[in-house]
Amino acid sequence: MKTLMKIALTTGLLAVTAQAETINFDDATPGAAPPGWTATKTGKGEPKWTIEKDDTAPSKPNVLKQSGEATYPVCLKNETNVKDGFVEVKFKPISGKEDQAGGVVWRAKDSDNYYIARANALEDNVTIYHTVKGKRTEKKRTSMKVASGDWHTLRVDFSGNHFAVTFDGKKAIEWDDETFTDGGMVGVWTKADSVTLFDDFSYGSK
Repeated sequence: MKTLMKIALTTGLLAVTAQAETINFDDATPGAAPPGWTATKTGKGEPKWTIEKDDTAPSKPNVLKQSGEATYPVCLKNETNVKDGFVEVKFKPISGKEDQAGGVVWRAKDSDNYYIARANALEDNVTIYHTVKGKRTEKKRTSMKVASGDWHTLRVDFSGNHFAVTFDGKKAIEWDDETFTDGGMVGVWTKADSVTLFDDFSYGSK
């Protein structure tokens, strides 16, 4: 199910319209890849992106689950092109010996070129990166408690060269960069052997 929302803000003579969409995966078929998404990876391995039923889902019954293993499993929302706006997701890290991560992607050109912010339950931190030609480079990190087995909310607001990351409603990172200045796709991300659930994926332009 999708929800589409338009918000008009008027200040003096200036009116700004923001458009946002939320995807909760509840109309999709369990066991299959999410329709309207490119379920892929950066690097090597075999990611497994599937729709699954989960009783703990913030919006029941379905979630998006990543249960394969790859360098960086990536799932990109088709036909999105956001330059300035936000991307947000609720995620639940389940297991993983190497990583227990959940992340959001924005301004993606493809599965090898994008910005990524992620939270990791094994490291208890939130980190922002850019991935260029398949190479991920860390830019900034903040120590924050990321509990395995719990649902969390990760959000990035981006405008021009400025990015603000919030985790469970608390400001985590602010960072400026001009590697990718054009609009691009948004999506979700994990790393290595992370088994992670996602729900209520939201994005919008301003």
